[in-house]
Amino acid sequence: MTDPRLRGPIVEGWAPPPVPAAMTLQGRHVRLEPLNAELHAALLYVAFDGHDAVWDYMPAGPFASSAQFHRWMREMTAAPDFVFLAIYDVAREAYGGFASFSRIQPAAGSIEVGYIAMAPQLQRTIAATEAMYLMMKWAFQARYRRYEWKCDALNLPSRRAAQRLGLSYEGIFRQATVVKGRNRDTAWLAAIDTEWPALDEAFRLWLDPSNFDKDGHQASSLSDLTRLVRAANDPALER
Repeated sequence: MTDPRLRGPIVEGWAPPPVPAAMTLQGRHVRLEPLNAELHAALLYVAFDGHDAVWDYMPAGPFASSAQFHRWMREMTAAPDFVFLAIYDVAREAYGGFASFSRIQPAAGSIEVGYIAMAPQLQRTIAATEAMYLMMKWAFQARYRRYEWKCDALNLPSRRAAQRLGLSYEGIFRQATVVKGRNRDTAWLAAIDTEWPALDEAFRLWLDPSNFDKDGHQASSLSDLTRLVRAANDPALER
């Protein structure tokens, strides 16, 4: 019999968390709501129009027409493997993107945030960060143990965004898949439940209005606030 000391620790009180269902997550700067092709496709098509680079590392897109985008969104939101949320920017009073929960594995306590698409007007805003915070907060409050982020290894902005949010670099899966006829090596990053209290505090400190002056300049960067929480930094971002 294997020595019990050579096995992982017992997870006290463990019970699989719930599968995410239709939800609305409300913040100060953003509202997340169930993505619906009838409600959101036309508005998001306009937001993305002319910004084909949004789709460079995505499995789908860019889209040649609003009808094509609508059809894709209808099919994706019907897929059982994803829970898509539309991102509404409160200050702009406009929808600026979407994201999803995917690779949902309650038995393992693992969930991924992915298929993130944000139009330029939403990118690099407080609303965009708060959207990611609200999704991570939901997952850990639902008692998921592991929150994953995966992206094309060549997509350094995505790797940088994940690290800024406090997710730790875990490595590269070489030749993980083929996307749009091209090889994709996949970068893996994740946060775990024991890191969440410190990450939650970092987000709340960063999002506090006192962290920004009248021109919107931040006193403390989120990356600085999450740096001590991350178990490992992405070496590609430190060159």
